[in-house]
Amino acid sequence: MTKLRNSPEKILLPRGFAFSALAAGIKASGRPDLAFVESASGANAASLFTTNRVVAAPVEVGRASLRASGGKVRAVVINSGNANCATGAQGRKGCETVCREAAKLLGVKAETVFPSSTGIIGVRFPTRKITAKLPELIRGRSASQSSALAFAQAIMTTDTRAKIASARFKAGSGQITILGVAKGAGMIHPQMATMLVYMFTDVVVSARELQKLLRDACAESLNSMSVDGDTSTNDTVLLLANGESGVRLRDAGIQSKFAHRLLAVCQSLAEQIVTDGEGVEHVIRLTVEQARSRDEALQVARAIAHSALVKTAWAGADPNWGRILAAAGYSGVQFRPDRVKIFIGNQMVCRNGVALAFDERRAHRALAEPVCDIRVQLGQGKSAVRFLTTDLTAEYVRINADYST
Repeated sequence: MTKLRNSPEKILLPRGFAFSALAAGIKASGRPDLAFVESASGANAASLFTTNRVVAAPVEVGRASLRASGGKVRAVVINSGNANCATGAQGRKGCETVCREAAKLLGVKAETVFPSSTGIIGVRFPTRKITAKLPELIRGRSASQSSALAFAQAIMTTDTRAKIASARFKAGSGQITILGVAKGAGMIHPQMATMLVYMFTDVVVSARELQKLLRDACAESLNSMSVDGDTSTNDTVLLLANGESGVRLRDAGIQSKFAHRLLAVCQSLAEQIVTDGEGVEHVIRLTVEQARSRDEALQVARAIAHSALVKTAWAGADPNWGRILAAAGYSGVQFRPDRVKIFIGNQMVCRNGVALAFDERRAHRALAEPVCDIRVQLGQGKSAVRFLTTDLTAEYVRINADYST
C-alpha cells in the first residue's frame, strides 16, 4: 500500500522569496504566531478563497487588494491564534492597518501586501500586537530553508507539524522551482479553496494563466479531501510567481511539466493535511468510479466522507458497507442501487447493491491500517474521483470541545 506523505518534505527555495517568523503574543502558548514572506521584485498572484458566506476580514481585504493591484503581490503577512472573523468594523480596520503599516516599512502600496489570519473566530483582532512586531518581522526576513520552515511553523494552530512540499525541474537552459506551505488539521472541507495554503514559484507567467493552473491543480488535490466536513471562514490558497528564473511558460512542454509539478506539490500538501487531521487514526482513500460525470462522483464521495456513521465505523475498523451505500443513496445523485459495487481494500463486500459473502476479518484488518482504500462503483458511466478523507474519533471531539478554552 502506498504510504501517504505526512511530514514536511525537502525545502527547495524558489529564487527571490524571503521568509521570517516570530512570536507577537497572540497565542497564549507564546509560540511563534506571526509570519511574513516577500518577493522584492513583486509577483503575479492567483488565489482561491472560501465559499462560506461568513468570511473573515483578511479574506475580504485580500480579495479587494488583488482587484486593486491587478493581481500583484509584494508581501504576505499572516497571523495565527486569531481568525479575525466575526470581528466587525474593528477587525476589517485592523487588517487594513497591518497591511498599510507593512507597506510603509517596505516602501510599497498597501494593496500589494496580502493578509491572512487563522485561529479562533469572534475574538477581537490584536492589531497593536502585530503592528508593534512588524519592523522586527520584516528585518528578520531571509532566503533560507530555516526561515521557510519557521514561516510554516508560525502559521500552525492545532497542527502537530509543519506542512511543506516543493519541486524543481529543468526547463531549457534554466530551472523552475515551486515551494508550497500549508496549515490545516480541522475545519477541513474545501469548496474551491482550503485552509491556508501558500505556494511560491520563480516562473514567468501572467496572473491570468496562473489562475487556471491553480484551479486545475486544486481540483484534483486540495478540493478532493475532507477531515470533518466544515468549510472554514478563512480558507485561502495563494500562488505567487515572481519570474526570477527567467523561464516562461510559452512552450507547451514546459507548461505541461509545470502543471504536473504544481499538482504534485498540491497533492503532497493535501496528504500532509489529512494525515495530520485532528484526532485522525485512519486515512481513507475513497474512490468513486463509473459515475456519469466527475461532479456526480465528487458529490457521492463527499456524502460518504461526511457521514458521521460512516466515519465512526472507520474509526472502529468496522466493515459496515451498508452505511457507505446509504450515504451514497442520499447524496442527491441519481443512480441504480442494483448496479453498485463496494470494495474495502481489494475485497468486494457488496455486489449489485446487496450483500455477498466476504472475509470480515480481512476487511477489518484493511480498515485497521493507517491508510485504507475504499472503492464505490456506481455502474453509471466512465467518470471517477479520488477523495482523501478520515475517520472520526473521540480525540477529535476532545480537541474541539476544548479549542477556545
